[in-house]
Amino acid sequence: MNQITLNTLSTEMAEISAAYTAAGGDAAVLRKHELASLVVSGNKVLNANGTEGIVLEKHETEYGVDIKMTIKKGYKIPLPVHLCFGLVPKDGLQEIKMDFVAEEDSAVELIAHCTFPNAVNVVHKMDAQMLIGKNASLKYTETHFHGPHGGIQVIPKAHIKIEEGGRYYTNFSFVSGRVGYLEFDYSVDAGKDSICEMVTKVYGKKNDKIKILEKISLNGENARSVIKSRLAITDDAESEFRGITEGHAPRARGHVDCMEVIQGNAKAEAIPIVRVDNPLAKVTHEAAIGCVDKKEVETLMARGLEEDDAIDVIVKGMLA
Repeated sequence: MNQITLNTLSTEMAEISAAYTAAGGDAAVLRKHELASLVVSGNKVLNANGTEGIVLEKHETEYGVDIKMTIKKGYKIPLPVHLCFGLVPKDGLQEIKMDFVAEEDSAVELIAHCTFPNAVNVVHKMDAQMLIGKNASLKYTETHFHGPHGGIQVIPKAHIKIEEGGRYYTNFSFVSGRVGYLEFDYSVDAGKDSICEMVTKVYGKKNDKIKILEKISLNGENARSVIKSRLAITDDAESEFRGITEGHAPRARGHVDCMEVIQGNAKAEAIPIVRVDNPLAKVTHEAAIGCVDKKEVETLMARGLEEDDAIDVIVKGMLA
């Protein structure tokens, strides 16, 4: 590898590290050899560090990276695995394909930061297949930061299969910067005695467009699930939420909980859908759409905040 290439990669690593920090991450963790990590900028793998119990395969493509990550049977990974996906230029396309397997009796936590700080005309697509093996556990936290322009389309799709006794917890958060266009599509097949918890928190502004589709099929006896959505939109932003839970097995239990806060000319739609075809299954739902409490705004304004800043503080508190 020549010196020019090394300098280019070093510059890209510095830029993506700064963007990672802007997204709320600690860039220092990406350089610690005792931590598993993966850094992808555009279609380049800038850093890939594995640890015992993790098999990581990656392949650079024309517009992104194909990744296969396997947590080996019986391994409990003691420290989180840190992932960074991003694109620093204002224009571009990034396509990430993820094949993730947590083998039987394994456990891991993935912390992902997706950052596009200068996005004016950017498309980010993610297509993931995840398998949570028997009695395995995956905790997945994903945070996004897109900068101030709103010129980005984010289109993540994932299908997750949870085998008997498996546990899957996911938290998708987007509360800083502009959303742009977000189309989120996750589906889960939950097996016997499995647990699935999905939490989504998004703050849309100006003319942001947000579409959330989350579906959990409780296919196994005693499967449990919660879909929890917290969306806040202001100005001329629009949001659309569909949370679907299906109870197909005896003693399956599911709940859909969506709450949206709107201000200005924003438009929100929230539709929880519950389907049950087994008499011993039970699925419940609740949904609410409303504005920020006026008294809370007045209290903060009395302490010196402008109205917009007061609303911002209240909304971010709700999403925290």
